[in-house]
Amino acid sequence: MNTRTSYLRLEDKVAIVTGAAGIIGSVIARRLVGFGARVALVDIDAAGLERLAEEIGREQDDSACIRAFACDLADAGAITRTVGDIVAWSSRIDVLFNNAASKTGDLARFFDPVDTYSLDTWHEVMAVNVDGLFVMARECAARMREVGGGAIVQTASIYGAMAPDMRIYEGSFYLGQQINTPPVYAASKGAVISLTRYLAALWAADGIRVNAISPGGVSSGQNGVFHDRYRARVPMGRMAEAQEIADAALFLASPASAYMTGQNLLVDGGLSIW
Repeated sequence: MNTRTSYLRLEDKVAIVTGAAGIIGSVIARRLVGFGARVALVDIDAAGLERLAEEIGREQDDSACIRAFACDLADAGAITRTVGDIVAWSSRIDVLFNNAASKTGDLARFFDPVDTYSLDTWHEVMAVNVDGLFVMARECAARMREVGGGAIVQTASIYGAMAPDMRIYEGSFYLGQQINTPPVYAASKGAVISLTRYLAALWAADGIRVNAISPGGVSSGQNGVFHDRYRARVPMGRMAEAQEIADAALFLASPASAYMTGQNLLVDGGLSIW
């Protein structure tokens, strides 16, 4: 074993990744498997999950290291059933990467201005970003107590910790849609950070560490105007790569961060220091 990375190893550990079919979720799933964990992939996108599980199984030459579990994370009952199914497959849960978030099925409504923002859209986003995240953390913590503890990493955002610079969004588009940072996104990610601190204090005595990671902007279909304006606001002068977010999440999930809990790790190229 490479002694330089041995403290990151996750052999004999079972990890859950929610939002696993997404850009960051799929990369962290590969990272966890690469460092020895068996990984349960959870997402509402059943087809995307199956493709990812097959790809990772081929890459590792081990289909037993990965399993797909389709789940609507806005449905508390579905979360409870899915966690039960995962334990039936794996017998334990050691790590939760609580990453799922929703843009809803209607991007135009998701990016509506504040003055006309629909409460239906607000509730739809909150049902996944906060409610589902809480239920998943609670269900997994109960299983982690059975094995003496674990690590929960929750995906927040820089915009849960600071206000967006609205000037970045002038002329900015995502998949052909005029974009902004919606109020529900900022509010939900602020809630993730607050909930992370609460759960960290509550479950520390059970050996369960709970930390958040707040990614900076990751390139995922934004137009050139957005890229240029965003890069100009970042001391490091660029957007993040998904792998860089995954590496920080791996650190928080691993024994390398054994004395960290209740923290919000900003991986933002320095954006928040200006």
